[in-house]
Amino acid sequence: MSIKITLSALLCLCLLCTSTFAQTPDAVKAGADIAVTSTVYGKVKGYVHNSIFTFKGIPYAKADRFTLPQKPTPWTDVRSSMTYGPVCPTDPTTSVSDPFEFAFNHNLGYNNEHCQTLNVWTQKLNDGKKRPVMVWLHGGGFTAGSAIELPSYDGENLAKKGDVVLVSVNHRLNVLGFLDLSAYGDKYKNSGNAGLADLVAALQWVKENIAQFGGDPNNVTIFGQSGGGGKVTCMMNSPMAKGLFQKAIVESGSYITSFTDKAVSQRIAAALLTELHLQPSQVDSLQKIPYETLNLASKKAIGKVSAELRKEGHPANVGWNAVLDGEMFPYQPADAKAMELGRGIPLLVGTTKNEFTPFALTPKDLTMDKVKTTLQQKYGSNADAYMAAVKQAYPNTSKPSEYIDIEFGFRSLAIKQADQKSALPGAAPVYTYLFTWQSPVNDGMYKAMHCMDIAFQFDNIKRCEEMTGGGKDAYALASKISSAWINFAATGNPNTPGLPQWPAYTTANGAVMILDVKPVVRNHPDAELLKIAAAPKP
Repeated sequence: MSIKITLSALLCLCLLCTSTFAQTPDAVKAGADIAVTSTVYGKVKGYVHNSIFTFKGIPYAKADRFTLPQKPTPWTDVRSSMTYGPVCPTDPTTSVSDPFEFAFNHNLGYNNEHCQTLNVWTQKLNDGKKRPVMVWLHGGGFTAGSAIELPSYDGENLAKKGDVVLVSVNHRLNVLGFLDLSAYGDKYKNSGNAGLADLVAALQWVKENIAQFGGDPNNVTIFGQSGGGGKVTCMMNSPMAKGLFQKAIVESGSYITSFTDKAVSQRIAAALLTELHLQPSQVDSLQKIPYETLNLASKKAIGKVSAELRKEGHPANVGWNAVLDGEMFPYQPADAKAMELGRGIPLLVGTTKNEFTPFALTPKDLTMDKVKTTLQQKYGSNADAYMAAVKQAYPNTSKPSEYIDIEFGFRSLAIKQADQKSALPGAAPVYTYLFTWQSPVNDGMYKAMHCMDIAFQFDNIKRCEEMTGGGKDAYALASKISSAWINFAATGNPNTPGLPQWPAYTTANGAVMILDVKPVVRNHPDAELLKIAAAPKP
């Protein structure tokens, strides 16, 4: 009798499990008539993952080397758009730091110079709802990186949580995106800013097509971290991008304080031709030279011009950057006319506490005596005042390393950008933040390092457990930060119930949202510390 009961129970359990699994929706749906929508260039077919419509590798432009992007070639069939497109060629990765690669978990993708593609995540297609649109500009300076480089860049969770349309963009970089050949004819007159012209083209694509993906073309936020933040700053200073976005977020990327003078950018191009033993009349030969050869020559040219500028007594911080070309960038960023271009754009700007300092690998045997010696060497008689200012700015400071792992450059530039923007008469509001949450992974070696905050902004803690640890504090903070970013994209105001009241920043109030386990707003929290750090050694 008991055997029969047991068998009956097992049969019922099997039927129940079968029924349960049958009712569970598929995590992935893909097929001929699934996730199909139109663009002005033709139809695209993506797929559905966890109820989010996902499209990858959609072409938004095309271009030959060193020329402005053109509209993509239309297609007649439904274009399959389920895998990421190519990334711009960069220096090959030949070695990594194992502990940090563990945290970052890079996806290097595959290279192709024709890399002008974008990716879209959205809850619905063609439903007439006007969702806020968030366009992500990747980091890596103007030299490297891609829209798929880090797992934190995935847009599914942000689209699902906030009912926003998330777009990420690949574009031309390094010598392919910023070699200024304008001295060699009209064909190349815009080559010095080709990589940023790609971003304008991507924003134009969004303006033309995002409604079919459920987005509002008149409510677009551009946001980016590090080099991506620099690109956001560039877009705010370009008349060609005016009207293509309505809000901006600069994350650890306020370093673009000037554009490269045309005399310098053209000088680099001339040095490159010399490296390749080409005459100006042979400039078209650059179209066919292998990328590896071109890239190496460009590095040598930059090094040569930098050395020459130093000998001439000029600043020699030469690298790939936006070019002051009179068209895309007619004014330097601090020029009143440039500032006016972005006056009406609400801005959210901030940094992380530690940025690049964790990469210095602070010695494990660091003692307070060694710290004091280091600080005395660096700050002289201000060493004690410096330590007191650290405790004032970061009251929970206790470990010796916490006195020397604070980053000042990015933080100072973010404040400068906020000061300049908020001081404009009638300017849209500015909000500032400082991400101080410390990762517990690998004995806490990552701290609040450069890129740490991206996983929180995208609500991607699960995808970034190696970096964040995936603990409850990380999830709780990510919920608050991602909500703030979503609200800012929707309204231009980051306030959300999970955070304290977040006032707009002014130079007078110095209001900063400190993003940590317990977020708090403080006014001028590290002003004295920054002052001491920037002062000459007594």
